[in-house]
Amino acid sequence: MKILAIETATEACSAALLVDNVVISRFQVAPREHGNLILPMVDELLTEAGLALTELDALAFGRGPGSFTGVRMATGVIQGLAYAAQLPVAAVSTLHALASQADLTDEIKTVFVALDARMGEVYWAEYAVVDNKLLLIGNEQVIAPDKITSKSDNKALAIGHGWSAYKDILLQQVNGCVEVICADKLPNAKEVAYLAKRMVEKGQLVTAENALPVYLRDNVAKKKQPKVKQ
Repeated sequence: MKILAIETATEACSAALLVDNVVISRFQVAPREHGNLILPMVDELLTEAGLALTELDALAFGRGPGSFTGVRMATGVIQGLAYAAQLPVAAVSTLHALASQADLTDEIKTVFVALDARMGEVYWAEYAVVDNKLLLIGNEQVIAPDKITSKSDNKALAIGHGWSAYKDILLQQVNGCVEVICADKLPNAKEVAYLAKRMVEKGQLVTAENALPVYLRDNVAKKKQPKVKQ
């Protein structure tokens, strides 16, 4: 199986190429430079592997949530590549990809992901660890740290730079059950590629036009419907 993945939802820009179970990748923390970096990264990976875009089985991208500009860029790039090569797309959660970087032990049963969303909010997701796989509990959210609730009392791992920005508040909201904090981790296309492989195997792919971003903030700021005169 051959999958090209990109992730640009945060200040990190990355691309990865999975061939069977081997991944080669490019990763750079470079805010506001994603537009100059992502396509050269893609070209470098394909050249290194000796592959043409049309020889791939699927494309994948971090569909958010994250920076509006970054998520929109990943969506536009992957749609363009998918149209050009007539390839299906795996739209992978950026938060799931970040959670997948967690170094799990037998004791860790929960992973809390928090990305700083600015404006006093975080992009938040809670995952249960079941048979060494991550299962989303509830929904991904954009939420004020002091509004977060969790019923888990299992030993947990926390990941994402939201834990650097709001550590004390978040620890209080999750009942202090966090054993490890990895606040320096950023989403990476390597994990997007591995998650996309599972989606390919399950047939969870979409066409280019249906490879859509997830912003979350747009979902909570819907325009009011005009009143209809009786």
